[in-house]
Amino acid sequence: MEHIAIIGNGISGITAARHIRKRSNKKITVISSETDYFFSRTALMYVYMGHMKFKHTQPYENWFWKKNDITLKKGYVKQIDTAQKNLIFSNGEQLYFDKLIIATGSKPNKFGWPGQDLKGVVSLYHKQDLDAIEAYAPNNSVCKRAVIVGGGLIGVELAEMLHSRHIPVTFLVREESYWNSILPSGESKMITHEIIKNGIDLRLGSNLKQINSNEDGTVKSIVIAETGEEIKCNIVGLTVGVSPNIGFLKHSTIETNRGVLVNRNLETNIKDIYAIGDCAEQRIALEDRKPIEAVWYTGRIMGETVAQTICNKETLYTPGHWFNSAKFFDIEYQTYGRVNSEKYVKPNESHFHWMHPDQTKCLTFAFDKHTHTFLGINAFGIRMRHEIFNRWLDQNKTIDYVLEHLEIAHFDPEFYKTYYPEVLKKYNVETNKTLKLKSKSWSQLFTLKS
Repeated sequence: MEHIAIIGNGISGITAARHIRKRSNKKITVISSETDYFFSRTALMYVYMGHMKFKHTQPYENWFWKKNDITLKKGYVKQIDTAQKNLIFSNGEQLYFDKLIIATGSKPNKFGWPGQDLKGVVSLYHKQDLDAIEAYAPNNSVCKRAVIVGGGLIGVELAEMLHSRHIPVTFLVREESYWNSILPSGESKMITHEIIKNGIDLRLGSNLKQINSNEDGTVKSIVIAETGEEIKCNIVGLTVGVSPNIGFLKHSTIETNRGVLVNRNLETNIKDIYAIGDCAEQRIALEDRKPIEAVWYTGRIMGETVAQTICNKETLYTPGHWFNSAKFFDIEYQTYGRVNSEKYVKPNESHFHWMHPDQTKCLTFAFDKHTHTFLGINAFGIRMRHEIFNRWLDQNKTIDYVLEHLEIAHFDPEFYKTYYPEVLKKYNVETNKTLKLKSKSWSQLFTLKS
């Protein structure tokens, strides 16, 4: 019986295992040194905040794996013998495979700061990170202050977590406005205001110089590079992005760059070895996509794709239109398609921006300034329907069409206040048009064809 070994039990590896099992009776072994069972990484913050227990982050009951004949193995793979098709573990054990899927995910970035490996320096990616945060910041009696370095989505999640236990937080962000390399300026300023409004000591234009140590090797303080200011703290969160977790492949014949290099079938340069998820890097980037995309849904799609190829239905990796979602304290965020910040805006890209007077809700639409084709939307504080925007992007609808039919993309409860007449009114004023909303009933929502 053909043996499929999968290194990594995150969303990519587990999706691959499940879909291989659906399509075949191949022997499947999933290997992880992190946890016994697959869990949802995006839910880690809610465990710390008390909204759920860690067991609630596991989508499948423990009996699921045996029932589906998927073997789970706890262990760390330190080397791959590609010639003999053997995995070599840190304890000297070996495991033969017929086909191998590398799905080892990401690791938090560190940039050689003095003190970056002290006790109390954490990230928010692995289960072990959650355990460390719980140990060094259980409450505001033990942890008098936390410092977070790096202004991405993980950073703001960690800030909210610590804030939920009334731990004072200083947040070092190198940009002059929060996440302004990703968000257009209006949105960036709104989120900057939201973070400060929640009591976070946000230090914009600030970089970490070093982390100082107590005699016992725990965190004592940090120093800001620009000013030399020392801030006493008990825990430091490093959230300056992630990199593919592929250190164990350093001496392998598997070709790597930043990640494991793969083609559109997710195959490496070695026959019968594949890579998926955060650790995989497309040799030729897909149009308007980055060669490495560390988001859960691309990992899930890669898992489904490689499963079909391994089960003799060769399939190209096709991630579809970009989308993502997150939360900035009380403001929910969704993005569909591409809306670039001013720093990366394309020559043909134009924006229409609407913001509510309370500065907790806004919409930014991107469209082609020549053809008026809709390119994408950022939504803050207003929930939208993914399937509707996906369809409009597929159909190359115009910005006028999207605004006229915007109500049908609304995801909030039926009697929730909508703002679309105000949005359309502003668009009409700015463009000297007289568009009107073409509302559809809720019964028509899922049957809309145009």
